[in-house]
Parts: sequence; C-alpha cells; structure tokens
Amino acid sequence: MDQQKMPLISCGTDWDVIRKCICSAYFFQAARLKGIGEYVNCRNGMPCHLHPTSALFGMGFTPDYVIYHELVMTSKEYMQCVTAAEGEWLAELGPMFFSIKETARSRVLRDAHAKTQLSAMEEEMEAAAEAMRQREMEEENRKASVTPRAKIYTPGRKDPGTPRRTPARIGI
Repeated sequence: MDQQKMPLISCGTDWDVIRKCICSAYFFQAARLKGIGEYVNCRNGMPCHLHPTSALFGMGFTPDYVIYHELVMTSKEYMQCVTAAEGEWLAELGPMFFSIKETARSRVLRDAHAKTQLSAMEEEMEAAAEAMRQREMEEENRKASVTPRAKIYTPGRKDPGTPRRTPARIGI
C-alpha cells in the first residue's frame, strides 16, 4: 500500500463491507434457504447443504441467502467457505441473474404514487393549454389593433406576376 501511496483503511467491526465485497465476486454461487439447514442454488435449483465444518453450520441462525466458494459432493452436495449475504445485494450486484419481487403492498404504493404523478401532470397540461389560449387571444387582439400598412407604388415598375411579353398565339 505504501508503494501505491494509498492509505490503509480498516472496516473495523462493520463486516457488511467485506461480505458485500465477497458477494460481488461470487454472486453467481448464491443459494437460498429452503428448509432446515437445506439451501437451493439460486441459478439452477440444485439442493445444497452447509458443510459440517462450516462456521454457519451449528450457529443456530440460518441466513436466508448464502454465498459459497465450492461444492463438495459426498452423499449430498455440501457448500464450503460459506458467507451470509443479503438478497438486496444479489439484486444490486448481479442484476442480470437476480431481481427483487415486489410485494402487493409496494405495488399498491407504486400505483398510488403513479396516480398522483398523473394528476399533477394533467393539471400542468391544463395550465399550459390555458396559457397558450391566452397568448393566442393576445396575438389576435394585437393583430386586430394594428392598422394595415399601405402599399407603396413605384411608377414604371411592373408587378412580378405579369410576363414581360405575351406569348405568340398559334392558330390555324
């Protein structure tokens, strides 16, 4: 770090930064909790279990999502080097694979917000249309109040619409 002239910064007790960093690298090896101690790979649906030597195995708390480094095949598929992850991180760091499903409540709130936005836009459009009508009426009043200009006639000048000589008549 001294050669690169970068300061050494510690995360202290905020391990979420480290877990999020691991999640950004291994988001494609994520598993979702299915049952007691059983996980399902998020991409292919393959059932996996926590390895007995894993730190998360006997903890008593099973996180909803985990990121693992490798799978070991014995009588079951076991995940080794497992880290707990948040579902929002997966959607944020791997949007091509994961997305957050909306609940009915958030959908209702979104629809209500859209309705208020729409009514505000309609009011704005009405105000703009009224302003345009006012401008058009002012323009018509201005045009009506202005007297027409008198044409200036110059002697010897021909109108641009008349031909210079009449065409020769061809007859039989």
